[in-house]
Amino acid sequence: MGLFDFTYYSIVCRNAGLYKEKTAWYEAGTGKTVSFQEVKEMTDSLAAGLKAKGITRGDRIGVVGKNSLEFFLLYGAAAALGAVMLPINWRLSAGEIQFNLHDGRAKILFADQEFGHIVDAIKADLPTVKHIVCLSGKIDAAGVFSDLLGQSEGFQPEDVPMDCGFVIIHTAAVAGRPRGALLSHANIVFSSLEFIQAMSLQKTDVHLNILPLFHVGGLFMTVSCFHAGATCLNMDKFDAGTAARLVAEKKATVMFDFAPILGSLLEQGQKNGVDLSSLQKVIGLDSPETIVKYQDMTGGTFYSFFGQTETSCLATIGPYNDRPGSAGRPVQAAEVALVDDKDRQVREGDTGEIVVKGPMVFKEYINLPEDTAHTFRNTWHHTGDLGRFDQDGFLFYMGRKAEKELIKPGGENVYPAEVENAILLHPAIARTVVFGVPDPKWKEGIKAVCQLKAGHDLTAQELIDFVGNKIARYKKPQYVQFVTDLPLLADGSPDRAQIKGLYTEKS
Repeated sequence: MGLFDFTYYSIVCRNAGLYKEKTAWYEAGTGKTVSFQEVKEMTDSLAAGLKAKGITRGDRIGVVGKNSLEFFLLYGAAAALGAVMLPINWRLSAGEIQFNLHDGRAKILFADQEFGHIVDAIKADLPTVKHIVCLSGKIDAAGVFSDLLGQSEGFQPEDVPMDCGFVIIHTAAVAGRPRGALLSHANIVFSSLEFIQAMSLQKTDVHLNILPLFHVGGLFMTVSCFHAGATCLNMDKFDAGTAARLVAEKKATVMFDFAPILGSLLEQGQKNGVDLSSLQKVIGLDSPETIVKYQDMTGGTFYSFFGQTETSCLATIGPYNDRPGSAGRPVQAAEVALVDDKDRQVREGDTGEIVVKGPMVFKEYINLPEDTAHTFRNTWHHTGDLGRFDQDGFLFYMGRKAEKELIKPGGENVYPAEVENAILLHPAIARTVVFGVPDPKWKEGIKAVCQLKAGHDLTAQELIDFVGNKIARYKKPQYVQFVTDLPLLADGSPDRAQIKGLYTEKS
């Protein structure tokens, strides 16, 4: 690293010196603890093992796994070598996982044993993958993670600039295909500093790590807490009862929330008399009712925010009580503006597209130069989301632009076009329109309005099951409505605006 560079590996080294034997990581499933010094030692050992496998600067490291110490260590080892992490959403279908790994040109693939059947099914279609390693357990014809932890004596990290790529996170499928957003070390360092400043994260904090490390919220919250010297309590998957017990026993202080996580956690606390009062800092997206209930039960602070993968998770943030209903104000290292369709800034109080500048904006969409140029037009990153500023600079989220219509069930991103494409594969479907509707559990649900072909019959559940077998199951519609006719535009395509107006309130 150069004189002026500071990467994620720099954080690993810094914290080993500052916090030494303090617990950095706690595995909820096994009770195993790892200190900051041990994280550094294991990171160097893993980096040396990867280097021996031929992994060098710019190579992509694919991961299909649930949260674990091994997964977390890979981020540090990749940073030490200048390699790029390519974490994959394990909830995707085998075909979707194959696409993302191939799109990212993974050179080495790490996977949990439980996903071995997916690896076997797709490995023949991954020509760039030279090595397959099982994170834990055993996958046939795959290496073992522990074998990479060799001697690190004499290991020297590579010279990695802050602007070097660090992680590729695939966003939801726009126009039928996911886009891999490349984020740099500078992105992750600035984002962690923003989280630390805005939420007053400290070495005394204890992070309940429940969001997956392939998700921008899970990754950046974990890195931010690690950077602050806090302890991460890792769960490989969310279970409300276990999470409530961990909060009480380990005095967890901070977590990232997407509905219905916080609501179910509070319900467990009430039902079983579990003390959740240590949980003083929660950031995320949830209903006003759940937020108020959390603050009343714990006296803690809920932080609202606006961001996306392309802005390193954050663009605005603030305590919910500062301006209920808003997404806070712009973070310290970002310029946020609102523009009309001609990229002219709108007046205060008017709605416009949210655009962002600053060191937290991603580098590019890999393999998609035209998409990258379009989103970066006129020197701003165009988010595709709409908002308005009030007189005090608080941002209010106002929905999505029509061309970037998005549904967010439980914090996941789902583009209607992808679901519609899957539905239209069914031989009984003539036309369909998919959109988001209010949902009591997931905050936003997926609804499909469908027109059947003449002479065909189909039940809602049959269609839901069909879609769940074509794409990731979290993308399947929760609500299906069959109609005789759909209103059409002059070109013969469904009139989305009219259909949404007719059927949003009907299940």
